[in-house]
Amino acid sequence: MALSSVDVSQAANAGRVGPNAIIRVAEALRASRGEDVVETVFEAAGLKGYLDQLPTEMVDEQEVIALQAALRDQLGVAEARPIARDAGRRTGDYLLANRIPRPAQFILKRLPSKLASKTLLKAIRGNAWTFVGTGVFDADPSYPPKITIQDSLLCRGASADQPLCDFYVGTFERLFRELVNAKTVVTEVACHATGAPSCVFEVRW
Repeated sequence: MALSSVDVSQAANAGRVGPNAIIRVAEALRASRGEDVVETVFEAAGLKGYLDQLPTEMVDEQEVIALQAALRDQLGVAEARPIARDAGRRTGDYLLANRIPRPAQFILKRLPSKLASKTLLKAIRGNAWTFVGTGVFDADPSYPPKITIQDSLLCRGASADQPLCDFYVGTFERLFRELVNAKTVVTEVACHATGAPSCVFEVRW
């Protein structure tokens, strides 16, 4: 996920997403469960090579799908979800430190929450292809703001009795708490994995 201008075109990178979806999962998993479990999950996903050299460029969205599936398969959904959410939070930290210009952050923090939210959602929409891949992003800025992702990479092909897109929840919540309102809570209120037509994230403060 990125909110700054990108060096490559959307058309040239169809079906590819930013490497945070790989890197931050490795970090969160290592912090929570240790190196042995990181190796087990990445090997199950067919991505063990990344543990020798983490990606620095856009990655194939299929790798993200495989990693999320392996995380759930190896740990179980209940343990995988908080790790995915932590990975999302770490992605938010990375974006704040490296991708969102400081002047833009300064301005957003001083706007009324609803206006800051509308501005942030517009910026996210403009760069959504870097984290939804071939999925489809939409956002309704009216309060409470709702973010909709059709064909989410995080739950593509999965079936569950609970929402699975915790990586996005963690990222959105981190950004909104820092740039819009410190009391923001993001909840995935619908998920394709549970039978909903799209994954929907509700933002409240």
